Amino acid sequence: MPLTPSSTRDLLTKLGHQPKRFLGQNFLVDGNIVRKSLELAAITERDTVIEIGPGLGTLTTALLATGAEVWAVEKDRQLHAHLQETLVPEHPRLHLLEGDAMEQPLAGYDAARPFKIVANLPYAISTPWMDAVLGGPLPERMVLMLQHEAAQRYVAQSGSKLFGAISIFLQSAYAIEPGHRVPAACFHPRPDVESFLLNLVRLPSPFVFPLETKKLIRACFQQRRKQLASILRDKLPAEVSARWFAQLGAAGYGPESRAEQVPVALWREFAV
Repeated sequence: MPLTPSSTRDLLTKLGHQPKRFLGQNFLVDGNIVRKSLELAAITERDTVIEIGPGLGTLTTALLATGAEVWAVEKDRQLHAHLQETLVPEHPRLHLLEGDAMEQPLAGYDAARPFKIVANLPYAISTPWMDAVLGGPLPERMVLMLQHEAAQRYVAQSGSKLFGAISIFLQSAYAIEPGHRVPAACFHPRPDVESFLLNLVRLPSPFVFPLETKKLIRACFQQRRKQLASILRDKLPAEVSARWFAQLGAAGYGPESRAEQVPVALWREFAV
């Protein structure tokens, strides 16, 4: 059973653990949201699932109850020790790593077989972690608990002020399926903002941007007010620049356009 607000507080007191804001330690205390996460990810006993920051093990326990194999990475030493003592001995299908998710974005899993990711992501690492995962190998599905603001950035469309490089990288590889809003009351301690379960399904032909292309796209969004021709001058081979701007022109855009105006499909043509 998922931990309730009172049992979560009691366990934290027993462990002598103060939730760390800088690690995004807002523990999920709503069983319905735990079940919704598994439902959206369509978890079965045949799955391999990666979890980021298992914390007190609420989501981890639910994943293991399906029969799935779980790979999890926990940065907090005290919480890692708690899970190592309480969950690992009873669950041979749990592989628990103490470490930083930015250094181990797949929790040590070698991606030898297809896998999914179900995780409650700390706000501070959500975008760089996502960027790392989108470099491949790509999970089949991802169901991610995010601050609502982060989720909006990932699903933003061109023309929006929220549209950015991470929107392009994500939407080039994943279809965005219906997710689920999560009130602040579903966590302890209660965060200042609402969250959202982002539901992502890998596209039949996902596109992974080369590293150098990603750097150029980021540069375009770091100077949002500038025209693309100005930003990219001398940064692209002449033939590549001419080809891409011709494609922009055919679609109704041009050298004077700004990065946030250009749709995802055209950015995929930008790859160099």
